[in-house]
Amino acid sequence: MCTNHHDSLSLQVFLQEERIFTHNGKWLHPLFALEDFLSREDLNPGDLHLRDSIIGKAAALLICRLGIRRIHGVLMSELAAEYLRSRKAEFSWGTLVPRIQCRTEELLAAVDDTEEAYSELSRRAGRQ
Repeated sequence: MCTNHHDSLSLQVFLQEERIFTHNGKWLHPLFALEDFLSREDLNPGDLHLRDSIIGKAAALLICRLGIRRIHGVLMSELAAEYLRSRKAEFSWGTLVPRIQCRTEELLAAVDDTEEAYSELSRRAGRQ
């Protein structure tokens, strides 16, 4: 159950305490929209804090590729946490689960290369 309106947003990005980006799409589309947003803005991704409703391995790969180092997942898979830990990201979660129920999670379970993952995810999102 959501405790406030902000919790119902799929993806939120903050610069200090200011929310600078939100997206309420499904699957990985909010992260691709964030990529487009960051390409237009003069922001250092290392200064940003990202909060996403669900972070699986695919999302973790995309977030790291964007250069964002401070991450909170309301729900996070162990695969995502393991990947973020290996990248020395600062991250937290509300609930940690072994896996999220998503074919993409299985597809990328053994992938740690961000460019390999990005190429596959972009294709699946119709961005190539």
